[in-house]
Amino acid sequence: MLDKAYVSKIMATTKAFKMGKYKSFDKAIAMMFLENSTRTKFSFELAAKRLGLHVLNFDASKSSFAKSETFVDTLHNLYFIGISAVVVRSGDNGLLERTRAQLKYPIKLVDAGEGTTSHPSQALLDYETMLDKMGTVAGKKIVIAGDIKHSRVAKSNVKLLKQFGADIHLCAPPGLDYDIDATWHSRLIDAIKGADVVMMLRMQYERHAQAGETCDLSDDFRLTSEKLEKYAPNAILMHPGPVNRDMEISSELLDSPKGVTILEQAQNGTVVRMAILQEALLC
Repeated sequence: MLDKAYVSKIMATTKAFKMGKYKSFDKAIAMMFLENSTRTKFSFELAAKRLGLHVLNFDASKSSFAKSETFVDTLHNLYFIGISAVVVRSGDNGLLERTRAQLKYPIKLVDAGEGTTSHPSQALLDYETMLDKMGTVAGKKIVIAGDIKHSRVAKSNVKLLKQFGADIHLCAPPGLDYDIDATWHSRLIDAIKGADVVMMLRMQYERHAQAGETCDLSDDFRLTSEKLEKYAPNAILMHPGPVNRDMEISSELLDSPKGVTILEQAQNGTVVRMAILQEALLC
């Protein structure tokens, strides 16, 4: 999904949408969020409504899932009811790929975050934010630091940004690294030296618990105004959210002008997801 041609098309559509150039669709979509979400869910829902789509929210606990209906059978029924696309957030790695291979009818599935492996819409809105700030990511040092192992955001961002010439640097606490082709650092201050972008990630304690893992975030991996000013004074500060204050980013840095970019990421999420939904409905 994040091949260079697709990303470029979404970015071009996003630019047009920001200028108010978009049309309405008389179609219905379902929001199927099987994991908790705030930014992604609400921005997809608002994006859909801005496109004139009829939005239905799927509650798994009150659906036929509770009666043992399969995911594929549910989707087939939704298609015949009149649903054109389903926006899916799931903790199950590979669910959408497996499901697409089994579908008999052309209902569209939109990835709103899957397990620990993919979050394409977040990577796209992050890329749009970087373009807004820098014009290009080619040759830029982009640091992603935190719980890389469990971060679908990190994996999708690396996949996208490398195609456009970014210099990717990763940093994770012990045991939370992952096999990704990038420049790795064991200390945050080494990673962020001279960075153009510093993207911090939260510790995903809920996934640690599921895997029986234990890991604490030390002060060495907490970004403060002092560290950023000393090692990367011109860097753009980013975070996909939710931010755990005073854990990965200090409150004083989060509440400073540098922290505004994190809110701008959320702002870009709505218009980027409008472009994603349009592409899904037109292709």
